[in-house]
Amino acid sequence: MNLTLLLGPSTGGIGRHVASVARRLSTKDCSIQVVGPAATNDLFHFDADVEFVPLRVPSLAAVRRGRAIFAETDLIHAHGHTAGVVAAAAAPRGVPLVVTWHNDVLAGGLKHGVLSSMQRFVVRRADVVLGASSDLVAEAKALGAESARLAPVAAPALKEATRTRADVRAELGVGDGPLLLAVGRLAPQKSYEVLLGAVARLTDRSPRPALVIAGEGTERAGLTARIEAEGLPVTLLGHRTDVPDLLAAADVFVLSSRWEARALVAQEALRTGVPLVATDAGGIPELVGDAALLVPPGDDAAFAAAVARVLDDPALADTLRTSGQKQAATWPDEDDAADALKELYDELTSGTKP
Repeated sequence: MNLTLLLGPSTGGIGRHVASVARRLSTKDCSIQVVGPAATNDLFHFDADVEFVPLRVPSLAAVRRGRAIFAETDLIHAHGHTAGVVAAAAAPRGVPLVVTWHNDVLAGGLKHGVLSSMQRFVVRRADVVLGASSDLVAEAKALGAESARLAPVAAPALKEATRTRADVRAELGVGDGPLLLAVGRLAPQKSYEVLLGAVARLTDRSPRPALVIAGEGTERAGLTARIEAEGLPVTLLGHRTDVPDLLAAADVFVLSSRWEARALVAQEALRTGVPLVATDAGGIPELVGDAALLVPPGDDAAFAAAVARVLDDPALADTLRTSGQKQAATWPDEDDAADALKELYDELTSGTKP
């Protein structure tokens, strides 16, 4: 099977998922080409395992070049909304198209209308739309998808921590005080201002909790200005490659996003046994079950109260650690995800609709 995996710019979950899938499918009688921006390959090194074809996604030129790139493929699997649009416009007729939606469309106003029209275009062309959470599956069906189902998205296995908890905490300057950890790009969807508000409500505690955020993005300047203006115990770490070390050092993992599907960082926190406080949004509830404390999106007071509960109740923290690892054991792993996709591809290329 000649298989094309298409993605747009990614610095996080989509890129990691595509890299994991490509590596595993390449051992299952599949000839794989990953197509996407060169900068994304620089981060995830697809070309270490499979063929990589650089393509600037999204762009009008991507559609024109895509038609030539896709000419010899047996099936196209596009990951993300922008890649889905390019694939729907450029895929040769008769070539099966699978599109995975990893994120919701969170824009408002006119932009939301334009993006919704693009979604309808994609679902009319796609043979199967996969959603990384049940609400995305429901949205695809509402927009007219012929076939929509839950996507098999698994967090890649974390490497072992290479430093001790004490060494990491010393580097971060937190000593024995409570350490809160967030990981993700500095973008509006992550609602880090909610975390800053929650930390501000916790500053009268002794010892005072510290928050570190690993990630980079467009919100850095605004977050930095607020941290400095309010004197908050928050450190923006930038892009990090030592997330296992950070998780091992943390007392609570915090996820404040206004929406997530199957957040890979939440999966990593629960697998590691770090108590999780997260927003009750998108696919988070179905992902974590009762293995985390969930609060309404945008509510910094509720977030602060939930964090305080974990810090003040060692028995609750222990319960969350144990239940988190039990919940994680129920999720599909990377091999399961690749096997499920290969089964779907076989059905589509044999002419049998799933």
